[in-house]
Amino acid sequence: MCASLDDKVIDSRLADDGAVIRRRRECLGCGRRFTTYERIERVDDVVVVKRSGDRQPFDRAKVVAGVRAAAKNRPVSLEQMDALAAEVEELVRMDGPEVTTEQIGLAVLERLRVIDDVAYLRFASVYKGFTGAGDFEREVGLLTKSTDPKPHH
Repeated sequence: MCASLDDKVIDSRLADDGAVIRRRRECLGCGRRFTTYERIERVDDVVVVKRSGDRQPFDRAKVVAGVRAAAKNRPVSLEQMDALAAEVEELVRMDGPEVTTEQIGLAVLERLRVIDDVAYLRFASVYKGFTGAGDFEREVGLLTKSTDPKPHH
């Protein structure tokens, strides 16, 4: 190849299951053809460490699915669910590059508490692994204690 820095792309294709872009190029100085490979670098990917120790990429859709299940037949709009998931995702990205499922669950609970008590309790029952009515009673006590205004003396 010559020392020219000018080239044109003749063909682009995904390679390595979409992780790489393969480009055929032609030097505009001498007409010689060559191939370049561009690897997609994901700087903002956050890894979630599950209770089992498994690791997987953060998936906002899973947050939405969990909230949707907890809020089924409740007066919680899709916009509220999406906004909650966006807030959790933003928080996770700031806390990254690794977060635990516990951090995500707590972030969801904090936001659900403000939106809907029943959805909060449903999510808490799965997230905290409730085993009986006593668990619900304890959580309702915590919920009302933290949301009721303190009496003035």
